Amino acid sequence: MQHDPFSDQQDHHQFSAAERARAASRSTWVSVVVNVVLTVLQIVVGVLSKSQALVADGIHSLSDLIADFVVLFANHHSQKAADEDHPYGHQRFETLASLTLGVLLLAVGVGMLWSAASKLQSPELIAVVHVSALWVAGVALVGKEILFRYMLTVAKRVKSSMLVANAWHARSDAASSLVVGLGIIGNLAGYPILDPIAAAIVGFMVARMGWTFSWTAVHDLSDHAVADAEVQAIRQTLLETPGVSGVHDVRTRKMGDMIVVDAHLEVLATLTVEQAHDISVEAQQRVIQHHRVLHLLTHIDPYHRPDLDHAIVSKA
Repeated sequence: MQHDPFSDQQDHHQFSAAERARAASRSTWVSVVVNVVLTVLQIVVGVLSKSQALVADGIHSLSDLIADFVVLFANHHSQKAADEDHPYGHQRFETLASLTLGVLLLAVGVGMLWSAASKLQSPELIAVVHVSALWVAGVALVGKEILFRYMLTVAKRVKSSMLVANAWHARSDAASSLVVGLGIIGNLAGYPILDPIAAAIVGFMVARMGWTFSWTAVHDLSDHAVADAEVQAIRQTLLETPGVSGVHDVRTRKMGDMIVVDAHLEVLATLTVEQAHDISVEAQQRVIQHHRVLHLLTHIDPYHRPDLDHAIVSKA
């Protein structure tokens, strides 16, 4: 079963939709500013210094910028309250955003690979780059790594898979800047072919990450269950609820970064309907408080204790 990036976290604090939206907005706007500066710097200097790898890295930064606006759009819509058309809320806008980011990365990566392959077919035409390209690659590497660490910290704090995806997008750009720097160094050292090779490696990295994000989002949109460890944690919380004698048929599905749960609760058959209802409500409150559960639907099953059943029969 697919690993969930938040399933092993023990922090029981649940952030409200408004808190998560504010955190997403702040971190994404920081990313917008960084990516605007880097996109212009990398593409302009890449063209002037004749470095295909640096231009490819600049296009990657441009894809980051587009991704940031996709996140802002999804963040705006996902925080809307449930309505008649969306009774469970709009959290899946975040999953759609992750899917869009994945497809974007995949397309950008394939384009980079195509461009680099075209250059490698005529190695004698590859130019020697200017040293300024190396300095810009270094600035991009440091800037993207700092941005990644900042965004990932925010994403894990508010438990947002959409922000995790965007943070790792920034890390992929930091890694690509490292590869680009090495390619430029090789070019300057007398091996011009290393510049387009670096561009091709960047393209492969971007495409691979795009495929990963896309596949994960498709799983979530197809009602994929959460990780076994998280299911067992929810089951344990239900079992610890006073009045619950047993739990079975626990089913989960993702709703954005939240979870929708169905569970059968076993309660003593001798309880009244009102008592069983109160136990169910208590179980729902406990699960929603301690887990990232949006909604819990419970089904009450009667539990028969042989000793109590025998006592009831004897009195009759």
